Amino acid sequence: MGVSGAASGTHPGDPFDIKTSAVAIIDAEGLIAYWSRGAQDLLGYPAGDVVRRPARLLWSGRDPTAVVSRLRRTDRAGDAVVTVRHRAGHTVRIAVRVCPLFAAGGARDWLVLACDAADRHRHEWYEAVAQGLLEQSPIGVAALDTQLRYRWVNRALTGVEGHPVDAAGSDGAAPGAVAGVSPVVTRHARQTLVSGQAQVTVEHAPPRRGTPGRPGAARSRLRSFFPLRDSAGRTLGICYAALDLTAQDPSRERLVLLNAASEHIGTTLDLHRTVQELTEIVVPRVADFVAVDLLDVVRTEQGPPAASARGPAVLRRAAHLSVQKDRPRVIAEVGEAIHYPGGSPQQLCLATGEASRQAVGPSTPALADDPLRWTRINRFGVHTHMVVPLRARGITMGVVTLLRWKNPDAFTEDDQLLVEDVVARAAVCVDNARRFAREHQAALALQTSLLPSALPRHSAVEVAYRYLPADADSGVGGDWFDVIPLSGARVALVVGDVVGHGLHAAASMGRLRAAVQTLADLDLPPDELLAHVDDLVLRLSDEAEAAADGPAAVGATCVYAVYDPVAGTMLVARAGHPSPAIAHLTEPVEFPDIPAGPPFGLGGLPFESVEIPVEEGGVVALYTDGLIEASDWDVDVGMERLCFTLAHPDRPLEELCDTMVRTLLPDRPRDDVAFLVARTHVMSGDRVASWDVPVDPSAVHVVRDDVSRQLSLWGFDEAAFTTELIVSELVTNAIRHACGPIGLRLIHDRTLICEVSDGGNTSPHLRRARSTDEGGRGLFLVAQLAQRWGTRYTGSGKTIWTEQPLPDQASRRPQYASLVP
Repeated sequence: MGVSGAASGTHPGDPFDIKTSAVAIIDAEGLIAYWSRGAQDLLGYPAGDVVRRPARLLWSGRDPTAVVSRLRRTDRAGDAVVTVRHRAGHTVRIAVRVCPLFAAGGARDWLVLACDAADRHRHEWYEAVAQGLLEQSPIGVAALDTQLRYRWVNRALTGVEGHPVDAAGSDGAAPGAVAGVSPVVTRHARQTLVSGQAQVTVEHAPPRRGTPGRPGAARSRLRSFFPLRDSAGRTLGICYAALDLTAQDPSRERLVLLNAASEHIGTTLDLHRTVQELTEIVVPRVADFVAVDLLDVVRTEQGPPAASARGPAVLRRAAHLSVQKDRPRVIAEVGEAIHYPGGSPQQLCLATGEASRQAVGPSTPALADDPLRWTRINRFGVHTHMVVPLRARGITMGVVTLLRWKNPDAFTEDDQLLVEDVVARAAVCVDNARRFAREHQAALALQTSLLPSALPRHSAVEVAYRYLPADADSGVGGDWFDVIPLSGARVALVVGDVVGHGLHAAASMGRLRAAVQTLADLDLPPDELLAHVDDLVLRLSDEAEAAADGPAAVGATCVYAVYDPVAGTMLVARAGHPSPAIAHLTEPVEFPDIPAGPPFGLGGLPFESVEIPVEEGGVVALYTDGLIEASDWDVDVGMERLCFTLAHPDRPLEELCDTMVRTLLPDRPRDDVAFLVARTHVMSGDRVASWDVPVDPSAVHVVRDDVSRQLSLWGFDEAAFTTELIVSELVTNAIRHACGPIGLRLIHDRTLICEVSDGGNTSPHLRRARSTDEGGRGLFLVAQLAQRWGTRYTGSGKTIWTEQPLPDQASRRPQYASLVP
């Protein structure tokens, strides 16, 4: 008989494995017919000394006949521990397994497998340890082959990793197998397979529903990976063990919760979203139900009340959350006012600014006088109640109420400290959101007040516009637009964008818009106007840099276009702004090549104007970059979509604006968007009359007659006298004080426009003549007779213009006859 071949210190195989055990065959007569080398190593007898000899001679300590008879009486395999004599003279306890061998003719021999009883005991010990480790231990264990497929997995791994387990096993060789390997396990197993070195990893995973432990708790797992090798050193696969460390360390669990609160609460500056994020952190990690009630003045963004404010505080429900859908019937829905009785924890919390916790029962002071509220919370089995003030920067803004019923543990002092810390962090975010909301509303109100409330009606163009402020996260921007009437029936179209967001951007936008309007009244060409605005921005930037705690430097872009309906042309210049789009009636939409001047604030670089012919009924679109860059697509794609929306310029302008918003903008644009669309009209020739005036005083009489006849053709005989006076004074001044050529033009628009052009570059000044002066009263007289008057400079000189109300509008204007000296 022989010995197990297990190496010392290693897990032995089955001690009755025929490849490693002592083997003997005993025939029906009880004689030893076969004696293996293993049997010789176990008992010391060589085969020549025992073969063909009775097996009973090896037994010791009891009647060998009885032992053999007991083993031979069975027709099945059997195990026993017996004592035999070693050849050296001492006795050896061995474990034997006897299996019957049936030969032809009915003869029956016996196959005997034997091993040292100590080896058998060690084998049983290893089996018990292995079974306990793999099936009863909370440590998850799995074996993967070299292809990283599961070949064996215990059921503990299901709870740790959350893998679905197939009870039938994999290849019929394991008690359970998973459907697939997670990417994390795959990565570390592959590293172990390649390196051949064991490794240990710790993973912190987000909360997972439906797992053991506190619901929603962040999960931590410890994993170890090591290679599996055979006796020849070949790698058969990878074994890895996993242990769930969640909730093993309460202090660490609290740190994880605080870290989650820091990351989850305050992701936006939206007040309602911030309080909702607070409830999502608390439920279900700490409480089964939570309600956040804010003071009414906080919710309406009027600021928290002063510390000395008296009278009952009005609370409104801002958010609530429960672990189950059929939450306790809440006292108030979100947005509704909620009234807590005097002496309730909520009222005490507001008054003292301190948290409280108490058991819930019919005798609880806050519920003793409110049986309806007690009935509602008792139906769910609420057993613990905690109220924490929502307090930041020394001001209490509301209260947070927490309940427990599914969690059997009452709130402890540690829970209260934890909730106070979480709520304190959330309170700062709530206060920030409240402050930002107030600033955002102020900036929006400022910007809205600075933008035109209504655009003036003009015969040269029909206009429509849209202004869409950015979302609350980005803040109010500095986009603006304007339509400015100019002399000679012309109109200026302006769209601009101030860099940045907030009050400073809105205020800067207002200053730039006012500057553009003022410069437009001077009738400056677009390139000169932009140069003056650039100088203004440079001065503002210098002032900002000089003030250490002042606002940031101003940066802005702008496009300025002047449309002349008489000539049917548009003069455009831009400062770092997108080029306007022009939609023709019979040709594709185009973006004219206008030199891109620098944005305002750089200085030192010129601006250039380009004259563009515009047809009757065409549509010109001016816009800020937020329109074509609002979504994630490329700017070129945005411009293509803009062309698509303007492809039918004959549609109503309001419909075009709606289409642009729907096609180009997301639901919540990241930047302000302003755009202006104008349909151009060309003034017909029968509404314009012009004459060349000789530089001769006698020509004044001829000009008066020409004007009188033209007004008669237009049906404005009532305005002939006033117009003749104006023309006489302006033409006379041009002949006396300027140089030629001199021209006169009348335009029949919404008003009667009279223009006198000359080659001089000196502008006349209005003054009140003294009684002793012989002259100086002509321009004063013109100012009294005209509704508006002014001077604009051209490349060849200047033009003095006046506007008079048409006869049917004259009754609306004050009479100045008494003012004529």
